[in-house]
Amino acid sequence: MIDPIHSLAFSVQSSPGVYALLLGSGVSRSAGIPTGWEIVLDLLRKLARASGQPDPSDPGRWYKDQYGEDPDYSKILAQLAKTPSERQQLLRSYFEPNNQEREEGRKQPTRAHQAIAKLAAQGFVKLIVTTNFDKLIERALEEESVTPTVVSTVNQIKGALPLVHNERCYILKIHGDYLDSRIRNSTAELSKYPRELDRLLNQIFDEYGLLISGWSGESDGALRDAIYRTKSRRFTTFWTIRGEPSGLAKELIGHRRAEQITIGDADSFFQHFQETVEGIEQFSQPHPLSVEASVTTLKLYLSRPEYKIRLSDLVGATTQSVILATSGEQFNLSGMTPDKDAITKRVRLFDAASSVLVAMAPVAAFWADEENFAPWLRALLRLSTTIGIAGQNRWLALRTYPGRLLLYSLGMGLVESNNLNQLGRVFSQPVPDSENQNKNTNILKVLVENKYGVAWQGFLEGMESNREGLSRWIHNVLQQPLKQITPDEVQYTFCFDKFEVLLALGFAYRNNSSNYWFHAGDFVNRPNNWTRIVTEIEDSLTNLGVSSPFVESEIFGKTPADCLDLLGKFREFIWQGTPTLVRLMHQP
Repeated sequence: MIDPIHSLAFSVQSSPGVYALLLGSGVSRSAGIPTGWEIVLDLLRKLARASGQPDPSDPGRWYKDQYGEDPDYSKILAQLAKTPSERQQLLRSYFEPNNQEREEGRKQPTRAHQAIAKLAAQGFVKLIVTTNFDKLIERALEEESVTPTVVSTVNQIKGALPLVHNERCYILKIHGDYLDSRIRNSTAELSKYPRELDRLLNQIFDEYGLLISGWSGESDGALRDAIYRTKSRRFTTFWTIRGEPSGLAKELIGHRRAEQITIGDADSFFQHFQETVEGIEQFSQPHPLSVEASVTTLKLYLSRPEYKIRLSDLVGATTQSVILATSGEQFNLSGMTPDKDAITKRVRLFDAASSVLVAMAPVAAFWADEENFAPWLRALLRLSTTIGIAGQNRWLALRTYPGRLLLYSLGMGLVESNNLNQLGRVFSQPVPDSENQNKNTNILKVLVENKYGVAWQGFLEGMESNREGLSRWIHNVLQQPLKQITPDEVQYTFCFDKFEVLLALGFAYRNNSSNYWFHAGDFVNRPNNWTRIVTEIEDSLTNLGVSSPFVESEIFGKTPADCLDLLGKFREFIWQGTPTLVRLMHQP
């Protein structure tokens, strides 16, 4: 049998926002937060001592014997603290940490809260229903730069946007908030909800899947009634259990036909759940058939001129899917710290989102003519435009990574087919300047130059010690899709290196004035390849002159002399970063 947590993780990953969380006090237990009833009992003990009586073993019974009625949270609180400000001060000590508790990590968001907040930040969870009074989930969300809509009173229910319009995260605190003395706590208060709250719960339990955790099913008759009222089961209910469920919980589980998940504690469960969802998302690739079908369709459209409109639509739609797939919360440009794990994860997500496009691109480039290549130039333009985007520098530098992937896959297809004229056209493609919207800049300046410093060095898993880590990563990513035109691994790497050499020359020609800087890709680690490539280019320029394809394409110069001059500067620049022994072995 498949583990229910895996079933839950696949359901949540494949249907972001469809599952709501129903959280009880068990989720906050490890933080040292008391339940509402525990607060009442503690207040009654203090009241007994203040009255000169010994600490009662049963504070609830003592209160009824003393005052002739069952203890009611709101009434007791109103009598002990007369004003709202006094009530807030009285309650803060139960929910907010003092200095010692803060040092001990108590009354702080737990691993469970943090995992839930990560799921919300990534867009997988958008609705949280909780019986808890505390603000731990709100604080955890704030740490993930998510500002939730919090609803805890009938008036707030009336004033909040409908659930369907909720874009980020909606928290429904069905028992209220600790800063409001109207919280529901007594048996009478929990036996019947206001009509507005019942209606909202009816909608949630009918339209959403449920993950119930930290709630035993024992303490809230009105909540049980709301679950029983819902007859439809559009999505599965999952219920985490520690040990054996209570009798009432068993009845609810049977009514919802819920999947039970046995857990040790909420912290371990939610952390494992969040990591499982993240893992599925991180390695989710389009089905191979969808890639194969797209490439087959592309070949058909390339073979017939009458399909040029369909070809343009196919490339445009595939590009749009990349843009949409990389525009959600998982690609937020602020908030999350761009460390190695976060950057590696995001690059993998970019790879997955771009996989169909980069599988089509080298085939299109290999068979390209001026007319059927135009849609690909438009695709490059769309993936290279960053106007109006702000955020942390490393995230901004990473934002154009799908455009860089497309540049490489197209460029290698053109190199393999020796279509240098089209490659020169790609390198000269103008794009809007993100720093000055009234003028254009060169596409290589956007996709190759890294104005934020070495954003990649040491920040990709497995590439920590590689100065050209991003280039090596792209080399590995594109090897499979490029097999369609370069099935041999040695030829693939040579094609990759030749493209990167031309890319370095093309960038320097278009973006340097006097002090030349060359993009040093993974080719620098293979001197046999790049020295052979440079020699071939030199021979072509020397022997063919103005008829050399490197001159005709204007990839890195308009005359043989200009090209040879820049090629010499390139060789000198690359040698400067190459160990002496290697230079001696390969110096012509």
